[in-house]
Amino acid sequence: MGNWQHKVQYYETDQMGIVHHSNSIRWFEEARTWMMDEMQFGYEKMEALNILVPVLEASAKYISMVKFGETVEITTHISQFTGVKMVIEYEIRDLVSGELRTTGQTKHAFLDKNSYRPISLKRNHKEIYDLFHEVLDK
Repeated sequence: MGNWQHKVQYYETDQMGIVHHSNSIRWFEEARTWMMDEMQFGYEKMEALNILVPVLEASAKYISMVKFGETVEITTHISQFTGVKMVIEYEIRDLVSGELRTTGQTKHAFLDKNSYRPISLKRNHKEIYDLFHEVLDK
């Protein structure tokens, strides 16, 4: 499927000249949005089917600094999927050196857009459930 790339902007840095830690969570979202688009299940399609996929938890482990002007590559991997919940793992690496900068994880639930109640993709949207399993099997 490939990986998402992000060129670090000046406004993303702090007084120390490194990327502020909060940006990793934003980059996770950029990469996750890209991944979902690549799966043909982007946010527009999701919402058209009355499905929401909120973040329940987000975590990041900072390994080395990222600086202004560098480009990072963000790898996404769905590590757990039940059809009701999923976990996505992330790795942020320097595009040039390949050095690992940050690892992280987000946990999500699939909700009905109208009731905000959990839904089972296997029961309510079998084609989407199967789509996730195709990605997991690769």
